[in-house]
Amino acid sequence: MGEHESEKPLTFDKKVVLVTGSGTGIGKAIAKKFAKNGASIIILGRRSEPLENTATELKEAISEAGSAGTVRIFPGVDVSEENSISEMFDTIKREFGNIDILVNNAGVSGPVKLFTNSNFIEFKECVSIHLTGTFWTTIKGLETMKKDSKIVTISTFFTEENKFEQRPYRFRTPYTSAQGAKNRLVEALAWELESYGIKSLATNPGPVHSDRIYKTVYPKAAAEFLRIGGYPGFSSSEIERMSPQLLDLLGEDEKSVSEGLAKISKTFLKDNVEKNEEEKFSSLKGLLAKIQEIAEKVQANTKKMIVGEQFLSQEDVADMVLHLSHDSISKSINGRIMPNDGVFYPVRPIIGTSIPNQNQAKLSESVVILVINSTLEKDQRRGKLIADSLEGKVRQLIVLVQDKKNADHFKGLHCHSVDFSNEEEIGKIFGIAKSKFSNIDVVVMLTGDFDYNVSILSLNRSNWDHLVEKYVMIPALITRSAVTSMAPPGALDEPSLFKSTKGKVIIIGPDAPLGKKISGLVRSRSEVFRGALRPFNATVNQELRDVLDSNIRQYLLLCGNLDGNLPNEEKIKDLLLDLMGDNNQGNNQTILYPDEY
Repeated sequence: MGEHESEKPLTFDKKVVLVTGSGTGIGKAIAKKFAKNGASIIILGRRSEPLENTATELKEAISEAGSAGTVRIFPGVDVSEENSISEMFDTIKREFGNIDILVNNAGVSGPVKLFTNSNFIEFKECVSIHLTGTFWTTIKGLETMKKDSKIVTISTFFTEENKFEQRPYRFRTPYTSAQGAKNRLVEALAWELESYGIKSLATNPGPVHSDRIYKTVYPKAAAEFLRIGGYPGFSSSEIERMSPQLLDLLGEDEKSVSEGLAKISKTFLKDNVEKNEEEKFSSLKGLLAKIQEIAEKVQANTKKMIVGEQFLSQEDVADMVLHLSHDSISKSINGRIMPNDGVFYPVRPIIGTSIPNQNQAKLSESVVILVINSTLEKDQRRGKLIADSLEGKVRQLIVLVQDKKNADHFKGLHCHSVDFSNEEEIGKIFGIAKSKFSNIDVVVMLTGDFDYNVSILSLNRSNWDHLVEKYVMIPALITRSAVTSMAPPGALDEPSLFKSTKGKVIIIGPDAPLGKKISGLVRSRSEVFRGALRPFNATVNQELRDVLDSNIRQYLLLCGNLDGNLPNEEKIKDLLLDLMGDNNQGNNQTILYPDEY
């Protein structure tokens, strides 16, 4: 160690820093940055080997810095798992007493798939890691934190940085939903923790140079483009089945590629008698080359949106996190979501307060499903008002409620109680409706509200999981089920069948808080799950409009206003009727605030 290095002040000397998802990538870079600045580091992740390798590098960095820092690893810890996180923090309390900085970095790419074809289990896993993992790690981490501690959360540019600009990220619906809610959660936590002297803030990096992008996201997106757009000699379902194995071959040597293609041919194309083995091999080789070509094109186009046409390095993100963790900076920007990018991302303006009055005469032939996922009396009244306004105006109205007791509000109507969390049950009832009436034209869903006066810090894991299920998972499941039921049979296997399909999915999300004097704390709590629904809406509609060339749209209504007034139920009803009559021509507005009009 040189003399100059030994005299260099260590900014985070005697601090304890915990970084989730720290075995590789950005998390590893962040951990090393803090280690070089004197901190003791706690790293965790699902796989032991990368954590052990990272620990070795961290110890070297600590030694070079001349600090007294230590390294502690927790292998086999998944941030989405309640018990493993809880047990880890119990150990940390015994061994360290307190942590000073918590960096919520853990994440996965999740399914890179059109939302209609996404595996719902994978959807839930992605949300659980990004959103619930951040929540639960923070809640348990707070038990080990004291005044002047910091929570820094990593989100992404490709979601919602603020509620008036949505950045859709095609093929990434669970990712954008979770990240949007995570940004709003960071803001809410800043308000919740103000009296404790603990700071909560976030950074939203743009594209980062990492294996996740070059070897996972872009090639997966390329394969999905080909599944949807087609490739000569292969059906969409064949491309879907073969893609995982084809993606594994990208970047491999010629011999490995040849052996892999031969194996794929024998496994997936064995029943194809129209081509001999040489023709199958040649077609597969062309498909693999096309995937790589499109992936490189997507990467190049993304670079063109960045000032200087350079992706961030992992070191760049680590630098940002380090700066945000300084006392003076975290104090001045507490509760803020800081961009960490040079991206110019052109997006359509999709937020409005009303749409022009439409001809509602077409409703007489419509089959409408009204979903009420709430047991609150207020939501039952709103549902009844909507149902009454549709009765007699549409060909068929079907009402789905959560609890059998709520069916009493809809006597005389076609009403069923449904477990909205049950994917199979939802699919079955939509299937029955379509087979009986031949088409489903409109699906309206009321999510209902939750109590904004309840502190986020007071929520246990069961409370939180219920909220995520209600305001993220179920709206996603209803949207997917509705859209697929509006398409002709076989559309999931042949995406071209979605072209020019029509229909409406209208989600009425949680209302704004009521009252004459609404605190920033209450407002911030109310935005967490609205912040999941907005980017979900933006991404779903981008896929429907730009990828599938469909006229199906999902609308999101967020009722109530900044003044804290009661929502105008008649206005909501009239807007719904207008949306149902809207022909989708020349109107990009899909997120509407009817009470701000």
